[in-house]
Amino acid sequence: MDYWVYALKSEKDGRVYVGMSKDVPSRIKQHNAGMSRSTKGYRPWKLIYEEKVGKRVSAREREKYLKSGVGKEFLKSLSGNKAP
Repeated sequence: MDYWVYALKSEKDGRVYVGMSKDVPSRIKQHNAGMSRSTKGYRPWKLIYEEKVGKRVSAREREKYLKSGVGKEFLKSLSGNKAP
């Protein structure tokens, strides 16, 4: 089964969260239900980006890239956030 890398934007304060999953819609529901400690306080979340990556190792590498400075700038440009 393929992995996906996704980015969510908090509708509460605009922060961006990046993760990976085999089932993005289900994972978003978990985030919005408060089942993830790291995202619980910033609900609700809206999907702003998803990318089919393939194997878990490749998904992890892509996730790390999107969490880097260049990756964050790319996601901010998609979500309408200004860089700090």
